[in-house]
Amino acid sequence: TKLEGLEMLVDLSAGRKSCPLCPEEKFKACYSHKLRRHLQNLHWKVYAEFEGYRMCICHLPCRNVKPSLSGDHASGRHVAHYHCVVCSVTIARKTDMISHLKRHVNKGETEASQAYEIMKELGTNVQLLPNHTTPQKSDTYFNRKMKPNRQLVFCSLAVLAEERNPVECLDAFGATGIMGLQWAKHLLNAVRVTITDISETCVKMIKENCKLNNIRVDGGMRVPRGSDAASDEVEGVPIATVEVVKMDANVIMHLRPFDYIHLDPFGTAVNYLDAAFRNVRNLGIISVTSTDTSSLYAKSPNVTLRHYGCHIVRTEYYKELAARMVVATVARAAARCNKGIEVLLAVALEHFVLVVVRVLRGPVQADESAKKLRKLMHCQWCEERVFLKQGNMVDGECNLRICHIFGDLPGKTAVQLGPLWSGPLFNTGFLRRMLSAAVKHSMDDIQPLVKTLIYESECNTLKSLVHGPSALTNQVECGIVIKTLNTGEESGKRKIADESGNFVKKLKSDAALDHPPFYYSIHRHSIRGMNMPKLNKFLQYLTEAGFRVSRTHFDPTGVRTDATLLQFKSVLAKYSVPTCTNASATQTSVSMEKTV
Repeated sequence: TKLEGLEMLVDLSAGRKSCPLCPEEKFKACYSHKLRRHLQNLHWKVYAEFEGYRMCICHLPCRNVKPSLSGDHASGRHVAHYHCVVCSVTIARKTDMISHLKRHVNKGETEASQAYEIMKELGTNVQLLPNHTTPQKSDTYFNRKMKPNRQLVFCSLAVLAEERNPVECLDAFGATGIMGLQWAKHLLNAVRVTITDISETCVKMIKENCKLNNIRVDGGMRVPRGSDAASDEVEGVPIATVEVVKMDANVIMHLRPFDYIHLDPFGTAVNYLDAAFRNVRNLGIISVTSTDTSSLYAKSPNVTLRHYGCHIVRTEYYKELAARMVVATVARAAARCNKGIEVLLAVALEHFVLVVVRVLRGPVQADESAKKLRKLMHCQWCEERVFLKQGNMVDGECNLRICHIFGDLPGKTAVQLGPLWSGPLFNTGFLRRMLSAAVKHSMDDIQPLVKTLIYESECNTLKSLVHGPSALTNQVECGIVIKTLNTGEESGKRKIADESGNFVKKLKSDAALDHPPFYYSIHRHSIRGMNMPKLNKFLQYLTEAGFRVSRTHFDPTGVRTDATLLQFKSVLAKYSVPTCTNASATQTSVSMEKTV
């Protein structure tokens, strides 16, 4: 740290002394004043600095002899080098030493890298390393932009906690453990949280974050659901209990059953779907977060085909295409375990694709889900799209042959995409209960998105949205009536509820009220030289024309409607007005002719 520390390596009191960092053939023994000047001008000034320490240059034969031009090691020379202050490795170049030290910092192997940053989200405190944003160099990865994803998952778990108590839930990729800690801290005794991670560093970090939030860590295997033994060992001290396990996600999902499983690996989650569906309980929920946006959004089609078994191209509705592709992959994994799925919500934003499904046991349910996997015909010229029925028959009228661009060869510009999920992507009853959970837990950031999802699921802009306890009624999900918190006047309407429940059980999930698939971008289909109407006005025009219509969260300029592309364009052309630039240009040309 100081020049005096370097001079202490040798006794400069009397006599000739040799340099402690140079061999005798390079620097011969001399008196103290000359040796002190040598240490100061050479070793002290040529250094690599790190955390207040100077790694002075060393000329001793610590490294292997550098061979000569002829390749002879004997006639070679020793290379000056630096000694790493962390791992004692020898590196010749100063720039290489600086890069080497940065890698130590990123891996958390230095004292400075252990300075934690405290981050608070939804009332939960977590410790973060300085390199928490680089998953390749840190085990405890944390992404602040995934906050909407964490809140959506929390609301879906809160809805399930209203149906059954307690809910055994699994956060399969804990990292910092923030998601599992939020579950335990806000839902308390309604959930039994298990957080697992394969990394020893992550497990240690999760346990420290549990202490930071006054949550007791249970490291042993969880007792069965029926027994409540040892549940009040430290009554009143911790607010909740979380089980932290160091285990591979596939292993723990094979060993134990859960009611709620959340998969959020770095990248694709296809490698964990089979294990997730093997032991999940009936009517349980599985949420899957995929962050491999390059393959989901058709930037790497080869990777898409390898991971998801789907052929896709870049379209105007590429985000919904990605969501349906993930749901199709989830449905195939469930069918391999003789289980079906009911999609509760599918969200595709800039950084992730979130799919939440309810698991339905039985081969009949698996067959029903498998029937909804279809190919999609997409016109690369006009962007029209239509699902194919089983046997490659086009569903309804072949809209692709209406494209008048190639009148002699209709349909020749179309390609087959998929297989994709052709069923609905939202469940209105479940989304309304999620909105109530968001209001209850003061999640103001996520409420506009959930309201947009409710509008989109109903596909009707004129319906009023009501949330709160008054909106919690019996919701129909996958043909089953799920009772919620509204118990007023229950005794007088018990028979009516039973009769309606028996009737609803016969309903199929592909009812006529399901929202239409895909959407159109109003900017993509705007007419050149025409000013298109405002988006909200255009939605009103489509509603007056007799079509179901709503906005979509996939695209801020997108319109979800059951109108065909020709009908969509005809309404858009009807209410578009010519631009003023054309009229002004003609007037200026006429005035110029008059002047000439």
